[in-house]
Amino acid sequence: MTERFSKIGFILAMAGSAVGLGNAWKFPTMVGNNGGSAFILLYVVLTLGIAVVAFLAELAIGQLGRKDVVGSIYDLAPSNKRVWSNSGFFMVGAVLIASFYMIVIGWILWYIILSFGALPQTTEQAGAAFGALVSNSVVTVTGCFTAIFLLVFFTVSKGIKMGIELLNKIMMPALVILLILLLAYAALASGRFADAAKFLFVPDFSKLFNSSLILQALGLAFFSMSMGVATVSTYGASLPDNTNLLKSTFSIVAINILIGIMMGLVVFSFIPLEAGKPAASGAGLIFVSLTSMFAQMGVVGNVLAVAFFISLLFAGVTSAVSMIEPFVAYLVQEKGFTRSRSLVVIGVGVYVLGIFCILSYYQATSGAFSFGGKPFFDILDFFTSNILMPLGALTFSVFVGWFVDQGRLRELFCSFMSEGVYKSWLFALRFVVPVAIVAIGIYQLVG
Repeated sequence: MTERFSKIGFILAMAGSAVGLGNAWKFPTMVGNNGGSAFILLYVVLTLGIAVVAFLAELAIGQLGRKDVVGSIYDLAPSNKRVWSNSGFFMVGAVLIASFYMIVIGWILWYIILSFGALPQTTEQAGAAFGALVSNSVVTVTGCFTAIFLLVFFTVSKGIKMGIELLNKIMMPALVILLILLLAYAALASGRFADAAKFLFVPDFSKLFNSSLILQALGLAFFSMSMGVATVSTYGASLPDNTNLLKSTFSIVAINILIGIMMGLVVFSFIPLEAGKPAASGAGLIFVSLTSMFAQMGVVGNVLAVAFFISLLFAGVTSAVSMIEPFVAYLVQEKGFTRSRSLVVIGVGVYVLGIFCILSYYQATSGAFSFGGKPFFDILDFFTSNILMPLGALTFSVFVGWFVDQGRLRELFCSFMSEGVYKSWLFALRFVVPVAIVAIGIYQLVG
């Protein structure tokens, strides 16, 4: 690939991909429901011990191939090149995710606007307002989705350096600054900061002896690293030569974990803990409970709400941008499309699927866009998160571990790790990672 990230640009872009809306409610919810800091400790151990192994394998595809994921796998496969290269089409999963992910970012955009006025005072009012937005305000939701769609596709249209890297160089530091300001206020004035800190940093190890908990932490570790949809390999192909992949990877992991913990501290400083668990979970943690808590704080609450929802917007947009680039790289390099034409083709698909998702929640049309009693939005979410992403991560790990030339792999990795570490990484990639991904997939499907 001719256009390359700077080293810091790659770290911020990859961290921006990893740091998404899951850090705002999925991470705090799972931490809150599973023992606080004990779950964080388990998550960190599994991320460093297993998820990083698979992450490095996907980076290797991009670094060794230096093309889009389909072209890189084709060049690296020792035989059955066409069959193996088809596995690169797991990148479609990222495009599918983008179609509903940008709707959620659109909700956040609307809440930024709402935060300049009167917010709902109680959780009941906040719940009703959020429900009305999703199920009745189709024009508002479509308008906000369209605005985010245009921002994301405009960014990708500017390319690696002047689009994706520049966006992340602005939004990622801004996200951290906003969270630091929110934390400062929480520590000084919320009255719950000490409880939140204790919950997140004093472990209850009795909660860890649970196989489903381990699988949840493992699933979060893989999901939060954006694996299985070719984002990692596509960004890896645009890395400068002689980049220390291990050091860069640990920097990305550290940023991801740090922002997740900062989000958790902010959320739990304002949301009461009941019997050692948060009073709400999922999207309701943000759009219902936290919104009503801000409303009770007067003008200060409005300021905090604006800052918090802007931070979520930044986290969401940087992730959404990373979901589009893999397919763009494929169309440009393999099909000879211009970047503009690629974005038009992908954009039409993303926008149409997004509208279907919106209509599947809209009360008047939900029946026509639901299947088996489930809205199209939920089906797309389940299919990508529970099927495509695990299968993609499994395929890429098996390919690198068993089929890529070991001489090239050793040459790539042994420039920044010892032979012993390399052998340990390869063993984990071949035998530990596939078992872990299969276990996660089975748990998500039937658990």
